[in-house]
Amino acid sequence: MQPWSTLKNHHLEQLIFQNRIRFAFLVVVLLCFLLLTRLFLLQIVQHEHFRTASDQNRIQIIPMPPTRGFIFDRKGKLLVDNAPNFSLSIVIDQSEDLDNTIISLKKLIEIGDDDIELFNERKQYRRPYAPVHLRANLSEKEIAILLVNRHRFPGIQINGALIRNYPHGDIFSHSIGYIGRINEQDLTKLNDPGNYKGTNHIGKTGLEKFYEDELHGETGLQKIETNAHGKLLRVLEEQLPQPGKDLHLYLDFDLQKLASDLLGEQRGAIVAIDPKTGGILAFVSKPGFDPNLFVTGIGQSAYANLRDSPDQPLFNRITQGSYPPGSTIKMLVGLAGLEHKKAFWWKSIEDPGWYKLPSEDRLYRDWKREGHGTVNLDKAIYQSCDVYFYELALNLGIDNIHSFMTPFGFGHRTGIDISPESPGLLPSREWKQKNRGMRWFPGETLITGIGQGYMLATPLQLAVSTAILANKGVYVQPKLVHSIEDSNQVKVAIPSRVAPQITLSDEKNWDLMIKSMEKVMHYHQGTAYWSSGRDAKYRIAGKTGTAQVTAIKQDEEYDEEKVALRHRDHSLFVGFAPVEDPQIAIAVIVENAGGGATVAAPLARKVLDAYLL
Repeated sequence: MQPWSTLKNHHLEQLIFQNRIRFAFLVVVLLCFLLLTRLFLLQIVQHEHFRTASDQNRIQIIPMPPTRGFIFDRKGKLLVDNAPNFSLSIVIDQSEDLDNTIISLKKLIEIGDDDIELFNERKQYRRPYAPVHLRANLSEKEIAILLVNRHRFPGIQINGALIRNYPHGDIFSHSIGYIGRINEQDLTKLNDPGNYKGTNHIGKTGLEKFYEDELHGETGLQKIETNAHGKLLRVLEEQLPQPGKDLHLYLDFDLQKLASDLLGEQRGAIVAIDPKTGGILAFVSKPGFDPNLFVTGIGQSAYANLRDSPDQPLFNRITQGSYPPGSTIKMLVGLAGLEHKKAFWWKSIEDPGWYKLPSEDRLYRDWKREGHGTVNLDKAIYQSCDVYFYELALNLGIDNIHSFMTPFGFGHRTGIDISPESPGLLPSREWKQKNRGMRWFPGETLITGIGQGYMLATPLQLAVSTAILANKGVYVQPKLVHSIEDSNQVKVAIPSRVAPQITLSDEKNWDLMIKSMEKVMHYHQGTAYWSSGRDAKYRIAGKTGTAQVTAIKQDEEYDEEKVALRHRDHSLFVGFAPVEDPQIAIAVIVENAGGGATVAAPLARKVLDAYLL
């Protein structure tokens, strides 16, 4: 056996150990190099990229919606404001059992199917830990009930916010309109979609829509820090929003309310205008609706009731309703006859109660069955003789009627500061050939001369044409808004747009036609004398009208009692006052109400009294 010393090689073992140390050191150095290289890439080369990614994980920019501007009437009365509203929301991330939470909440407060339907839509687009709206307009009692039971429902929140408030209900529903929840279609039409981040509502109709840019304001922002789960930790920076501008209208609250009360449950429209400025003083379309229903989101059933109602409460009759104007255009046809030398104040015709074209057997009836006897233009106006205007229209021809009446606002939109607006229809040969593929017939000219047939006009167009007549040919564009006021209380008035004046070859015909319109109201044989004009304390120029809704047979006499309600004649009236210094022009239409002298004219007289007296 060899001794132990001969078996152990100290030098070799030391060499192996040193080699291993060197190898381990090299590995450590290499790893350190790789680590330092990676740190260099992360901290130097890719610093901005990872810093941005990190900030996005913990820092969020939350938009702060502005307060919407107010709306006032001409005397400074508040018509639309933003009222405090308390709502119930649920933070779904904190709710232990969402379905059971909603079922239990329904036992404590009223939560409708429409509320739940809208809640389910909203929760699809929520941010982490963002509350999802469930119920608005909580009463004090409901708030108390929820606060007492709050411990039972993790995640529920009671939030207070300012929402649009229409304190006068349906009185201004068609003029001011309403706001509703913003949707993708609305965003595509915006000039600056970025200004609507955080905004839930947008103007849908009326002035709320037309002046959306002014009313909305400028969105602010809040920079907040959150944790990895999106929960708020602190506010880092804040830029306050700029409130929307206020609108000051020409509308008069007292006049508007009176007009609304006068129409009551009847379907129709009353629109009054200042001829000098074009400012709309009253703008009532009935029936209306409560615009507050749309602010927090109207349910499908409630909207269906409004949409499908035969009375069409969502339909703005003043700007969209197209009606046969009836006898309310006879003054303009008369002026056209004078201008084209087809009528003269001294020239008379005989009215037996009917008119017949030489080549036809059909009788075109007068509203007065026995006729008016000997009739000149003056009498034809104040007694509204149809036969006179049948003959005058035929002598004028449809081309002259069309060209003369176009500058009075018929057949095209007035340009009022709300939309949509119907252009109405002022028929012509070209229109009929293009739209009906047929030539124009003489009988169609006859009935156009009394505002029937194809001719259609909106109540606004009738008011505007009456204002032009009051101004003796000067057209001032109608508008609802007088001025816009910013947060510094600086008001900027909206200028009136005046069109070129309509001139007559004999300017005296303006005054003579207005005299005939005065007789409608103040002469004992005038159509509106007994119902509206005889006791007036100022001079009114007016014209009654009755628009036929359905045709009657050749030898059949109109009997209102035998006609279905919605097929009865419309009642119309147009006028202005005082004659010597016109301050207000008015148009009234009451659907299926009968003669203009018995229904529409008395309503107009009450509005004129309220404004002038």
